[in-house]
This record gives sequence, C-alpha cells and structure tokens, in this order.
Amino acid sequence: MAPRPEADNHSTSTQSKEQVILPAYSTVALMDEEPEPYDPWSLPELQDTGVKWSELDTKGKVLRVVTSIGKFFLLLGFLYIFVCSLDVLSSAFQLVGGKAAGDIFQDNAVLSNPVAGLVIGVMVTVLVQSSSTSSSIIVSMVSSGLLEVQSAVPIIMGANIGTSVTNTIVAMMQAGDRNEFRRAFGGATVHDFFNWLSVLVLLPLEVATGFLYKLTELMIDSFQIESGEDAPDLLNVITDPLTNSIIQLDKSVISDIATGDPAAKNKSLIKIWCKKNTTTELTNVTVPGIANCTEGALCWQEGNLTWTEQNVSVTINLEKCQHIFANANLPDLAVGLILLALSLLVLCTCLILIVKLLNSMLKGQVAVVIKKVLNTDFPFPFSWVTGYIAILVGAGMTFIVQSSSVFTSAITPLVGIGVISIERAYPLTLGSNIGTTTTAILAAMASPGETLANSLQIALCHFFFNIAGILLWYPIPFMRVPIRLAKALGDRTAKYRWFAVLYLILCFLVLPLGVFGLSLAGWQVLVGVGVPILVLALVVIVINVMQSRWPQHLPAVLRTWDFLPRWMHSLAPLDRVVTAGMAFCGTRCCCCCKCCRNAGSGEEDGDDKAALEKKGPRDLEMYDNPALSHENEPEAAPRGASGQGDLKATQL
Repeated sequence: MAPRPEADNHSTSTQSKEQVILPAYSTVALMDEEPEPYDPWSLPELQDTGVKWSELDTKGKVLRVVTSIGKFFLLLGFLYIFVCSLDVLSSAFQLVGGKAAGDIFQDNAVLSNPVAGLVIGVMVTVLVQSSSTSSSIIVSMVSSGLLEVQSAVPIIMGANIGTSVTNTIVAMMQAGDRNEFRRAFGGATVHDFFNWLSVLVLLPLEVATGFLYKLTELMIDSFQIESGEDAPDLLNVITDPLTNSIIQLDKSVISDIATGDPAAKNKSLIKIWCKKNTTTELTNVTVPGIANCTEGALCWQEGNLTWTEQNVSVTINLEKCQHIFANANLPDLAVGLILLALSLLVLCTCLILIVKLLNSMLKGQVAVVIKKVLNTDFPFPFSWVTGYIAILVGAGMTFIVQSSSVFTSAITPLVGIGVISIERAYPLTLGSNIGTTTTAILAAMASPGETLANSLQIALCHFFFNIAGILLWYPIPFMRVPIRLAKALGDRTAKYRWFAVLYLILCFLVLPLGVFGLSLAGWQVLVGVGVPILVLALVVIVINVMQSRWPQHLPAVLRTWDFLPRWMHSLAPLDRVVTAGMAFCGTRCCCCCKCCRNAGSGEEDGDDKAALEKKGPRDLEMYDNPALSHENEPEAAPRGASGQGDLKATQL
C-alpha cells in the first residue's frame, strides 16, 4: 500500500499537466470569433514609411525637398505624355475605323430610327475615341440638311455613352492589385452607368414627347444669338507640338464621307500638305449640251463636244507636313494599327509610372491633407453643397482640358490608389459631362450664320441631356444608383478580373451591334425581341433586390437562385473554363519557350523540373487565382493549418 500515495501524486501531477493545456480552448474560441467586417471600398491609409521630417538633419531636409520637387515635375511630364498618348490613341482609332464611321452615318433611313441612332452614336464614338469628333460629324450633317435635328438627338445621346469607354480601358491598367483594380474599375464605370441609365429613361421620354428638341427650339427662337469666336484651344496649345510631330489627320474626310461626297472615300485621312492655297480660275470645261452652258460665258462646239467656261477651284500645295508618317506611303489601316499599339504601350507605361509616383509622393501628412481636402464635406447644414461644388470643379477642369475622356482618365488612377473616393469621383464625372458640352456650345457659336441655329440646337440638346441626367441621378441620395452599380461591378471584376474584358466587349461592342442588327430588321422585330428581354431583366433586378432586402415576401423557391443551373447564376463555372484556357495557353507558351531555351543551351528537361521544384510558394504566386475559391466552396487551408481541425476535434 506504500506506493499508493506516489500513484496518487503521479495522477495529480498528470491532471495538473493536463490542466496546463486547458487555455487551448480559448485559442480555439478566438479562431471561431467573427473577424471585424472589412470594407474594400474604404480609402486605404497611405502610411509614411520613411524618416520623419523632424528627425532629418539639414542635408536630409534639403535632399527631401529637392527630391519632392523633382518627383512633382516628373509627374507633370508623365501626365503630359499620358494626355498626348490619349490624343494619338484617338487618331489611331480614327485611322482604323474613321471611314467606316462615316459610312455608318451615311445611311439616313437607319438614322431616322431613334434606337438605331443611339447605337450608331455609341459605335462611332467608340471607333473614333472622341465624342467631339462624332459630335462635329453630327453637326455638319445637320448643317448640310442631311439630318434633322430631332433625328440627331438620339445620336448625341449615344456619343455621350461612347466617350466613357476610354477611362474604362485606362482602369484595366491597374489590374495588378486586386483592391486598386476594384476601386479604379468602379470609379471608371460609374460614368458608364450614369450614361446608360440616363439614356434608358430620357430616350423613351424624348421619343414620346420631344422635350429636348422643343426646349432647345424655344431657346434658339427666344434669343438673338450671333456667331461668336472659335472655341479656345487651351490644352491643345501645349500638346499639339508633340502630337502633330507624330501624326496629323484631315478630319474633314470623315465628315465628307458622312455627307455623301463620293470622292472622299478615296482620300487618305493622313494629312500630307499642311499649307494649301485654293484659288478660283476660269477654265474651259465640257458640258452635255448647249443648254448646260454657263450663262453669260462663251459656249462653242468642237466635233461632238460642247465647251464652255466655268469657275473651277484649284488647290495649290504650298508646304508639306512634318509629322512622322507624312512620307511613309502606308495605308491608313497600317498607320492606325502601328499608332494603336504604340499609344497603348505608352499609355500603360505612363499610367503605371504615374501611380508609382503618386504612391511615393502621397504619404504621411501630405496624404492626410489631400484626402481631407478632396473627400471631406462642408460642415452641417451645408454638407449637401460639397457635391455640387465638385460638379462645378469637374465642369471647369474639363473645359480647360477640352476633353471629358482626358479628365475622367486622369482621376481614374487616383480613385484606384485611394486618394479620391468613388462618392467624390461621381460628381466630378457628372461635371465632366457638362464641361465637354460647353466646349461644343462655344464651337457651335462659331458656325456660319445660316447653320448657327441648327448647330447650336444640337449642342444645347447635348447640354440639357446631361443636366436632366444629373437631376435624375444625383440630388436625391437614394437615386445615386450608378454608384451602387459601379461598386457591384467593381467587386465582381476584382474577384474575376477577366470579367472586365468581357464587360467591355459586351457593353460597347456586342450589345450595340445586336441592337443595331435588330433595328435594321424593322420596328416589329426590335420590339418583339427587345421588350421581352427588357421585361426579363427588370424581373431579375426586382427579385435580386427583394432577395437581399425582403426575402420573406418571396416564395421559398425564389429566395435563392439555386433552383437554376449553376452557370445561370454564378460566374464560377465560366471562371473554371477561362482559367483552364489561360493555364493551357500559358503551359503551351512556356513549353515553347522552354524548348527554345533547351535547344540553345543543351539543357535537359530534368534541369527545368529541378529548378521548378526549388521555387517556393511565393515564386508561383503569379499563377494563383483567388477566384478559384468559388462560391459555396471552402477555401484551401493555409500552410501549417492542416492540423488545426484535428486538434480542435481532439480537444472537444
């Protein structure tokens, strides 16, 4: 019986040791706690990772000031090249699709259909990458009497949509960082949603009542407006020296094609002679008969020909242009494709460098000040004024740079890196829409007296269309639907980044072409196909809203979309296909590159496999697609966590 106490002591010691493990229950409980909700749309803190200003000596302070000034001027240089590349990009698109745009505008029977006119405005503006160019074509057609003002209003609405594609393309350059891409794409597409929603409401209203046409007609009739000065060239004065040394276009060729000039189809858009002198000379010409002779001029016959004297315009070329392609003798399409590739390369490079520079400059107190100035509202009760001041700022800045595409493309990377919130970018974008129309109004006021009224009426229609859209989608906070839609699209493209490309193709190519094809088939086909699709889309939207807010009012089967096949309510199956396709292409390309390397160096495949095996998980991170953790599927456990589930089960 003597060892009994030792056994008891051993048992007690074992129990005490087991009690030491008891705190593990609290660790498991901590793992089960819900993490704090993270808002991916909140502006990130741009922390200063360098030495504080107060800790620097005199030499360090001077060096930091000089470095900051150098970065600022470098940023201005990159911004200048960025704007010039946008201008060259627009010229490239005009060379590739400008004549096709003129041909599209030439079909007056189609233009009389408001839906077809809207789609044509979208497609032409996407083709030429400039709403001012497409608007000038519309104005020239109205001025020449080929197109009525009322028929041109839907085309102007379409041009308003088409111009928003540029900043959407710019947003895709920030796809490297998931959260930056989320904010940048949302900040860019808020412009798209505003334009599309405005058209969905205002186009049927315009077709039914003609309120824009009647309002602008009353304004034109009420005021005695005389022809004004040319629209001021503010930004072009700075950018033209560089862009004109690369390419110069004769944009009148597109307008001539649209107005039906057969000779314009054989002309090149590339300007060869920059200085010309046109004179009128009295020249002998042949006419069909004596009845066609010029009145008061000599008329005679030589054999079977009848001759008379007529005034003929003769153009004398004085000075050749000095841009790169003036002596290239290349077709427009080839030059356009070359410029398209180069301008996109320069655009991407400048944008990446601008974002890097901004990230390095906007740190510490500088970031705090800038973010407060841009995103803070006025004190109550004047907080509502802030958004309207942002609209005025956007209009003023767009008037200065004379391009809504340039302004919205410039603020897109700022939204991406978190300097400007999407709520502040929205009124700036709305102001940009107004600013681009004021430039068109000034340009219209410079028209000749006989075409001034029609030109100005079209410009005013564009202006009041944007004003009406702002009145619809901004003053009441609940009606700021474009922000919510842009955030939803930003979340979707952050999860499936390939969806951004699909969105661009569907929204600016497939949808316009589909509607255009239906409109060519006639009103009956367009209504018969379009109305059921719109009704179905509306029903789906209503059910989605009720699922998220009032699911108790829906039948049990409609509270989720699980009764449908998975591919009809989730992008996960399509993501598997896209990811597999990209992996296949990557593997084939890598195999080709590997074979080339092995052929040149004589190395065996085994060496490559050994090198791959040496790579760590961080080296292969570029192949990881977080979107592969599909909906309703558990994510893969991190390294070292495989035993946690067993530990928890054992402890419980």
